[in-house]
Amino acid sequence: MQQQHEVAARVRRVIDAAGVSAREFARRIVIDPSKLSRSLNGTRRFTAAELARIADTGGVDVGWLLGSAAGAAATPSTVRSPSAPRLPPASTEGGRPLQIVRETVRLIAERGFHAVRVADIAAACHTSTAAIHYHFPGRDELLEAAVRWCMDEDTRRRADATAGARHAGDELRLLIELQTPRTEQQRRQWCVWLDLWAEAARSTTVGQLHVEYYRQWRGTVADVIRRGVGQGVFRPVDADGAALTLTALIDGLASQVLATAPGHPGTGAQTMHDALIAHVSACLAAPAAD
Repeated sequence: MQQQHEVAARVRRVIDAAGVSAREFARRIVIDPSKLSRSLNGTRRFTAAELARIADTGGVDVGWLLGSAAGAAATPSTVRSPSAPRLPPASTEGGRPLQIVRETVRLIAERGFHAVRVADIAAACHTSTAAIHYHFPGRDELLEAAVRWCMDEDTRRRADATAGARHAGDELRLLIELQTPRTEQQRRQWCVWLDLWAEAARSTTVGQLHVEYYRQWRGTVADVIRRGVGQGVFRPVDADGAALTLTALIDGLASQVLATAPGHPGTGAQTMHDALIAHVSACLAAPAAD
């Protein structure tokens, strides 16, 4: 137990040295923030893979995190593990674990969950499967991390896009625009969601992530609708029920857009956007004052 608390204290030093919040650090090492919190509080042990990602992201030695003699004199700014399998310098912000996860997401979007092998991910990262397993011991853990990263990124983009919005009507329109798959990146993200829905029906772990994400997403939409009712922008409605209907409509239309190749007849992104705005106008918007 003493060693567990000492490890947690060293991880706190790494987080402090990174100059970010614990939630942001959890995003960088791709774990559930609640797991990081419990580990820092001493009620949960860090796994070996989590310590590897913490060491890599923080630029420290795993031995130092564990308090071994070899790493005892190390500090978060001076040490890197000499024995860890190494990837080439990551070209994306966030370090090697996020590089691995981003490539996993790209491959899932292109091929689907079950067609992506660890060897494919290693090839995309120009490294070995041993280097991938250093950070993510099993394929299931890596796929779970990829799903979590997609969810975190989606939540972050929504928060950034709506940060300055004060009018609930404008904020809801921004949320709708973010969910409309116009760009290649948005279509790729939606392809991952479509695979996630199918996987959630079979996997308890992914299913729990699915439930968690949709609870947050519907809660966000419900809060905006609730504010709009208070501002007189929206008519008095059951905000939770309206959010359920709107998010379900978004999902259904997006799946039709993804089934239609860009530029071909069918449900396009603009058609989806127009249908959603029409729904908001017809079912949510307050009647214009005479």
